[in-house]
Amino acid sequence: MNIIEILAKELSLNPKQIQAAVTLLDEGATVPFIARYRKEMTGAMDDGQLRTLEVRLSYMRELEDRRQVVLNSIEEQGKLTPALKQSILDAKTKTELEDLYLPYKPKRRTKGQIAIEAGLEPLAQLLFDDRTRVPEKEAINYINREKGIDDAQTALEGAKYILMERFAEDAALLGRLRDFIWEHGYLDVKVVTGKETEGAKFRDYFDYREPLKKIPSHRALAILRGRKEGVLRSSLDVDAADDRHPCEAKIIERFNLKNRGDAADGWLQDVARWTWRIKLSLQLETDLMLKLRQNAEEDAIRVFADNLHDLLLAAPAGPRVTMGLDPGFRTGVKVVIIGNTGKVLDYATIYPHEPQKRREEALNTLAALCARHSVELVSIGNGTASRETDYLVAELAQRHPELNLTKIVVSEAGASVYSASQLAAEEFPELDVTIRGAISIARRLQDPLAELVKIEPKAIGVGQYQHDVHQTQLARTLNNVVEDCVNAVGVDLNTASVPLLSRVSGLNSTTAMNIVQYREKTGLFKNRQELLKVPRLGAKAFEQAAGFLRIRGDNPLDASSVHPESYDVVRAIAARHNRNIQSMIGDHAFLRSLKPENYVTKGTGELTVRDIIKELEKPGRDPRPEFQTARFREGIHTLKDLQPEMVLEGVITNVTNFGAFVDIGVHQDGLVHISALADTFVKDPRTVVKAGQVVKVKVLEIDVERRRIALSMRLQDASAVSEKKASQTKQDSATAKKPRNHASETPGSRKMSHEPVRGALAGALRDALKKK
Repeated sequence: MNIIEILAKELSLNPKQIQAAVTLLDEGATVPFIARYRKEMTGAMDDGQLRTLEVRLSYMRELEDRRQVVLNSIEEQGKLTPALKQSILDAKTKTELEDLYLPYKPKRRTKGQIAIEAGLEPLAQLLFDDRTRVPEKEAINYINREKGIDDAQTALEGAKYILMERFAEDAALLGRLRDFIWEHGYLDVKVVTGKETEGAKFRDYFDYREPLKKIPSHRALAILRGRKEGVLRSSLDVDAADDRHPCEAKIIERFNLKNRGDAADGWLQDVARWTWRIKLSLQLETDLMLKLRQNAEEDAIRVFADNLHDLLLAAPAGPRVTMGLDPGFRTGVKVVIIGNTGKVLDYATIYPHEPQKRREEALNTLAALCARHSVELVSIGNGTASRETDYLVAELAQRHPELNLTKIVVSEAGASVYSASQLAAEEFPELDVTIRGAISIARRLQDPLAELVKIEPKAIGVGQYQHDVHQTQLARTLNNVVEDCVNAVGVDLNTASVPLLSRVSGLNSTTAMNIVQYREKTGLFKNRQELLKVPRLGAKAFEQAAGFLRIRGDNPLDASSVHPESYDVVRAIAARHNRNIQSMIGDHAFLRSLKPENYVTKGTGELTVRDIIKELEKPGRDPRPEFQTARFREGIHTLKDLQPEMVLEGVITNVTNFGAFVDIGVHQDGLVHISALADTFVKDPRTVVKAGQVVKVKVLEIDVERRRIALSMRLQDASAVSEKKASQTKQDSATAKKPRNHASETPGSRKMSHEPVRGALAGALRDALKKK
């Protein structure tokens, strides 16, 4: 099969769909553009399918390029047989291809090659083909002191290395052994002697064993980090039924080396044993640990991407006057007021905390700023002094209820990166770096997407082990997420910043900068067609970008996602029903009465017409949810304020493979383990919760010393305390009803009655929360 057929099979799609999508991608079309405006061509492939296609297409093309290199190399050596060529053409992965190439790959001189040069290959072949030959007797015939073969033992040693290398380079054997170890192998991890104290954060893995294929990504990356830091050592193991390693048995089976009582059988089995121990065990362990890393990295990158997607598409507070507070102790709390258009209206620095303790002065300053600018929202960064600043704003709201303030603690991850960036310096050249950080904290509440695109995705901080994964792949994936989110929402052409515009389909940093400069020079854009006047923005870029740019100007369609290439379709609908376009927009009854098939044209199919009609119902609709804030319970400010059984409202801050972290207002996120997310089995936490979601949780356990909180979204779950009380009550009741009689006890009952009862999530919390 060719690449198109292979991809069609993998994605369960028609080859024509794949071919159309590949052609569009090769012509420079972006995934958002293809998904939105070329549905007829691709059979309505969505952005997820297109992203997968994009990645697999790149892999398959790299595989084809490498395949040609391998074929040419072997052909130049004069060793390319028809059977080998077919095997190479049939190889479906890079690993399979490299296994086939291994015997022909140029390499440094090995012991096997030296033995061949010494004339020992016929001996190796003879003993392999005819097991009745006595190795020691046959080896005498190959003694050659000029070539360093002084005795029979040396000759047999050389023959052994020849066969070992042949066995170790057998592609079918390598694939079989890899699959076997992956399915049946265990990863054993131990602490390096003397590193117990230094590597205390890895203590869960000091004596650890788990099936290789079942190790989740976060544990795999933790182990790999521990190895890199010299704290942990690991090895692969496969359970054996007898003294022989299962992989040795597979080598024997592959080359039919079973002991049938012939003279050379013992020697050949010894070759198989050494092939595993000397040649293959370390090589395959390296391969499989690489596979473990790659799988873990892909999973971690996916989690990061999913969380970033949810964060970018979190509900915006909208155009509401917002106070941003960047907390601090010695250097004070930086205060900014951001207007409903994102403009900086005012700023100040207050010193309510240690060491100055000018609290009253700070409260008066905040009250005056809020009253002067009619502040509605207060956005508080979650860094140093966040808790104390949160108390300060709570006191402000209590003293001045007439201000009607809503306070929200937001993640300030990446705010310092933005504030020190060239972009921030250009945007606010007259302001101090710390004030710029407060601006970012305020704006990310008003519109998370518009503000967070100014920050490198990796700095936003919603991933796990992000510094341990392949950085190029991570950056590419996260950039794709940002692009998809920006284009899903759409961008106001007359207010968008350069970073936001540069993420629009078809645009880049240069064209985005040219758009802003044109806007500053000539005034606001009046219609989409005016984009063609922007320097270096040609017809192709216009085609890709226009539908995602919104303009509230002369033409109402310019404020919608209807592409300019389809405006004639809308005009045709209006003309047929004697309506003007403006009157049709939002007329649900009229629009739902239309039959899309009646408006299909040569260039516009039924799928596109349906999208146009849907868009006219609610033009420029924002796919993001409505803004909500969690109501943190009054009097609950620290871990010490928490009690088991409390039911609280909180906000999901991060979703991982093992559960979700929730901000419940105590400045330490709690963990809802995956097993406590719902009453039914949950395979993927993101099917239940997303970053930014407001949820209700029950407190199960609090570990104040280690700053850990176990939560449950299953509000009927019992906490550790209630479980212990219930168990004790049951024991007391049993004791009261009948005297202690060891003889009448069931096996194990005494052990259970004396063991402390642990919370249902205690083990999971210890294992998982260390990643936070």
